[in-house]
Amino acid sequence: MNNVFYNKNSYCFPAFFYFDDDGISIEFPDLPGCLSCAETEEEAFRNAKEALGLHLYGMEIDGDEIPAPTSVRDLRPGEGGVAVMVDVFMPPVRDRINRRAVKKTVTIPAWLNREAEAAGANFSLILQDALKSYLGKSAPQA
Repeated sequence: MNNVFYNKNSYCFPAFFYFDDDGISIEFPDLPGCLSCAETEEEAFRNAKEALGLHLYGMEIDGDEIPAPTSVRDLRPGEGGVAVMVDVFMPPVRDRINRRAVKKTVTIPAWLNREAEAAGANFSLILQDALKSYLGKSAPQA
């Protein structure tokens, strides 16, 4: 995550909800590839917010320009669709993603493994501390 620039703390984008017999499809016209689905309206709003946050986080990390949202007066959903505004507060999204655990497999000599296990070493904590020290970093801030 070198040189990551977070654009804003809050975003609000229009989404199209398409209601069908088998559920609700969700798309964001300004964000190609940002899609979700749900069975109920309540779930649709929750899923839309999550999809928006994850999509925007990915754009931030990739250094992609985040477009300005289309004005609601210019929105024209397809047949069976309704336009809704979805907002997301990014700091908790960033924090949740940045703090998720990632499994790594490491190789160490057998003698070192035996001694570390005998000493009750917490391998994950030691590796985290060593990497932070090596990189001169602490946990990222949201």
